[in-house]
Amino acid sequence: MWTFALPGLAARREDIAPNLDYELDRHAEREGMRVSFNKEARARFLDFATSPRASWNGNFRDLAASVTRMATFAPKGRIDVATVDGEVARLQRLWSGGGGRSDGLEAVLSAGRLAEIDPFDRVQLAYVARVCRESPSLSEAGRRLFAASRERRASTNDADRLRKYLTRFGLEFATLR
Repeated sequence: MWTFALPGLAARREDIAPNLDYELDRHAEREGMRVSFNKEARARFLDFATSPRASWNGNFRDLAASVTRMATFAPKGRIDVATVDGEVARLQRLWSGGGGRSDGLEAVLSAGRLAEIDPFDRVQLAYVARVCRESPSLSEAGRRLFAASRERRASTNDADRLRKYLTRFGLEFATLR
C-alpha cells in the first residue's frame, strides 16, 4: 500500500485559475446558462484567491461554493467587481471565524423554502422575524413594522397586514415566537 500527501489548495495556488474555469463550466452544465467574469472582476478575484489572505480552509469545496455563489448572483450572466468584492468579504468573514452569523430563518423554514426566497426578500423577512420575536403580540409587532405607513392608510389593522405578509412565506406569528 502507498500513502501520499496531497497539498491543499492554499499550497497549490497555481491550480486556482484553471479550477475557476472548470467550476464555471460545471455551473453552466448544471444550470443551463453560461456565466463569465468581466475582465476586471476576474483579475480581482484571482488576485485575492492566490494571495496569502485566502486560506482556502475548505480546499476545493470553498472554491466551488464561491464560484457557484458568484455565478448565481451575477447580474445578467456576468460576474462583476461588486459581486467579487461581496464574495471576498464573505470568504474573509468565514475564514476569520465570523461566517457563522445566521439570520435565524433556518429555524423556521426548510432549506428548500429558503432557497426559493430572493436575497432581498430574505433580508426583509429576517428583520420581520426578529421584530416578531421581540414583540409580545402580533399587534405590537405590526405597529412597530408599519409605524410610518400606518398614518397614511384608511385601515390601521397592522396585525392583519403582518399576518398576510408572514403567510406569503408560510409562517405564523406563533412559529416565530
